[in-house]
Amino acid sequence: MVENQGGEPDDGAAEVLDRPLPEGVRRRVVALTSEGFGSLTMAELPAQLRQYARFTPSRRLKFAGNAMASALESDALFRQRIGERFKEAQPELAGALESGSPPPAADPLDVAAAAYVLRPAGWVKLVTAAGEEAQRAESERAGEETKAELERLKAELAAAQEHTKAENERLRCEVDTARKEAESLQRKLRSALSDVKRGEAALRKAQGEHEAQRAESHAAQSAAESESRRLKSRLSEAEAALEASRKAVREGRSIEDMRVRLLLDTVLESAQGLRRELALPPVDLRPAETVDAVEPGRMSPKDIAARALSEADPAILDQLLALPQAHLVVDGYNVTKTGYPTMPLEKQRLRLLGGLSALAAQTGAEVTCVFDGAELAAPVLLAPPRGVRVLFSKAGVTADELIRQLVRAEPPGRPVTVVSTDREVADGVAKAGARPVPSVMLLKRLSR
Repeated sequence: MVENQGGEPDDGAAEVLDRPLPEGVRRRVVALTSEGFGSLTMAELPAQLRQYARFTPSRRLKFAGNAMASALESDALFRQRIGERFKEAQPELAGALESGSPPPAADPLDVAAAAYVLRPAGWVKLVTAAGEEAQRAESERAGEETKAELERLKAELAAAQEHTKAENERLRCEVDTARKEAESLQRKLRSALSDVKRGEAALRKAQGEHEAQRAESHAAQSAAESESRRLKSRLSEAEAALEASRKAVREGRSIEDMRVRLLLDTVLESAQGLRRELALPPVDLRPAETVDAVEPGRMSPKDIAARALSEADPAILDQLLALPQAHLVVDGYNVTKTGYPTMPLEKQRLRLLGGLSALAAQTGAEVTCVFDGAELAAPVLLAPPRGVRVLFSKAGVTADELIRQLVRAEPPGRPVTVVSTDREVADGVAKAGARPVPSVMLLKRLSR
């Protein structure tokens, strides 16, 4: 049983609230507890509330509200201490509650919260009455708000109806205007279609007359050309016969000899004209070359370079670059990422191009280094070293495809060597006639 300050039993302590604390009263109780919370020492606080001792009042209300309400309900000593702090803060309201005559003008929620903490005789009735009063006030306020909202909605509905009516009238006028304009346009369209049909008919008639005239003109022209060709042919025959007669008389030969010679000249001139027309090249094929047989095999530069050497021996690269007009194509990043992958890309390029410049000076071969530039945001600022052509692939084109384009651009028979460990690149350039070598071979050659 809780005792008051006089040491006598508190009659209100035996009363029990048989329903949940109204929400409004609960909020006031938590706020009242938070106000008295800060004046208590750490030893006076329940164990579950000591972690909130250093909180500000606002943070305490936000994070410790449930804990304070639970402690106030279960810990009578803590509730008594909070009640004492309340009496010091609001002695008039506390005295009125203890005397059993709460002030009529006081807020029912404040009276109920104070009664819940102080627990005077009849505190349960005060809490219950405050909850009912708050609920009734909330209901009245909700009813007034609902009524006001209903009136507002009615006004908005009436305004919307008026607006809809005016809008419908405006749209009706616009529809009537549009209908009249559409009817006018339809009349104009029908008139235009009639004009178009008449024009098309006149055009078809004119085209027919033109075609007929052109056919007649073509027939007359064909007949004239045929007659001209016939007359020219007869004239040529007459001239030929006259010339033959003159020759026969002049040379004293018989008519038969003259005809044979004329036929021979005709055949020779026809043969010469046919040769000029067909533009036949000189004959360089001999009958013996058409006989199918097995010829001895020929050694290619690849066979010569690979003889008695391992696949990664840099001596093979030296032999390939010693061939006449040799062209070395290097897959740049494939070589640098094989030899020194930890370096930045810029330093990789500079190191490789420096070695290739020295190799080009030593061998005299043409050297082209290809880098993948498809993902570059801007062109690389680079001064190519002497004797080395540096190329970056365009957007949408890989370095592998650029290498294959370079190989296909070379004439058949020129020794082209491609340095790349990429199997797809090696197979592709090999089909195009180039010699692929691994990147390790070039790295060994440059490190000598």
